[in-house]
Amino acid sequence: MADSMNRGGMPDGRGAISAPSASGAQPADAAATSGFEGARENAQALADQVRSKIAVQLEKHRAPSLLPKHKPFKRDRHKPVKVAFFRYCYYDPAFKFFVEQVLDAEYLPLPAPTKRTGELGALHSSDYVCTPFKHHLGDYIEALELGANVIVQFCGPCRLGYYGELHESILRDLGYEFDMLNFSVGAEEGALGWAKQCMKTVNPDLSVTNGLVKLAATADMAVKLDEARDFYLANAGFERERGAFERTWNALMDDMRAAKTDRDIGAAYRRAMEAMRAIPLDKPADPIRIGVVGEMFTAIDERSNLGLDAKLLALGVEVHRALNLTNRWIRYNEPNLRASAADYLTYDMGPTSTLTVAAAHRYAQEGFDGIIHAKSAGCTPEIDCVPVLQRVSADFQLPVLYLTYDSQTSDTGLDTRLEAFYDMLAMKKEKMRK
Repeated sequence: MADSMNRGGMPDGRGAISAPSASGAQPADAAATSGFEGARENAQALADQVRSKIAVQLEKHRAPSLLPKHKPFKRDRHKPVKVAFFRYCYYDPAFKFFVEQVLDAEYLPLPAPTKRTGELGALHSSDYVCTPFKHHLGDYIEALELGANVIVQFCGPCRLGYYGELHESILRDLGYEFDMLNFSVGAEEGALGWAKQCMKTVNPDLSVTNGLVKLAATADMAVKLDEARDFYLANAGFERERGAFERTWNALMDDMRAAKTDRDIGAAYRRAMEAMRAIPLDKPADPIRIGVVGEMFTAIDERSNLGLDAKLLALGVEVHRALNLTNRWIRYNEPNLRASAADYLTYDMGPTSTLTVAAAHRYAQEGFDGIIHAKSAGCTPEIDCVPVLQRVSADFQLPVLYLTYDSQTSDTGLDTRLEAFYDMLAMKKEKMRK
């Protein structure tokens, strides 16, 4: 592949992707730095433009909604605005930073999900809707029970972009009163539409200038969380002291939750990386390496994939996953990704499919021992990837384990499949050494 690869499975300035370095080397990322500083420098000019348009357009009549009519929710002006997101992977600190620093509102953290969370979501969802929909709905119900009066749904590359209106309709039918900050609404207007939604739904006194600067810091936090997680996955399976990496990771999460500025974010990241690099390892020169690809929610969210990361690390493997918020949203370049796997990709396959195939192709080229493809049941884009992954597997003699999750997937059954997959890879690796 002609394109060079940067650390952390992230597209470089040309849009290529790479597997994270096992050594954890941290080359400077000029593109990310430039983007962050550019956002700061241009914030005032863009803010003036957005503010002037918002002042006019907020007065216009909103297009008719597809949702059923309901009694408008009248917020108590003396009651604080409590904003809640759905649970998603390790991005809770970034969601908190966004609410507190960008929206200037109160963030309502959710406790760890329980069996009841999934049951609530499944009870009020269609049997045939994908599992992330059910997880989100269960999260929203618990958030509203805990006192949230604003819930957030951001637009996604697949059916997730339609989920907000359906969730809102179901929740209102259940009798909940709330406002929904749905970033699918106004998406056609880009930053202007989203700014209008934030001001209308959460905070009419929102400072657009400060919001843009803090939004850049939010993106920087997501990037640093992804980079730290890449190092964690590549090395935590070989720690001498059990739990050392997890303690360091938890400390990083606490520091990120306490961050108020981009300087705090950078300091927390540096402390965590120094601590993780200092952890003693018993890592072989040629460990078993597994690349994880798949659907945006299931492949990365440990609740949705039943702790896939932890299960693989417990087996003693080096794990790589190109899919994260950084690669899919912040530095995403679909044409370049498609070009990197031109033998397998002719058109944009949509949602996460191009990244799935391009990452699998890269892992195959770099001699990985196996690939795991994780998706929710009924995920059409990732179903389309399966025949392409089968071609990659045949061309490179690379085993692929296909995991499909729904609300009934057995944790024990997953353990058995992962252990069998690991044993197969270990035997194949040993045979090739002889």
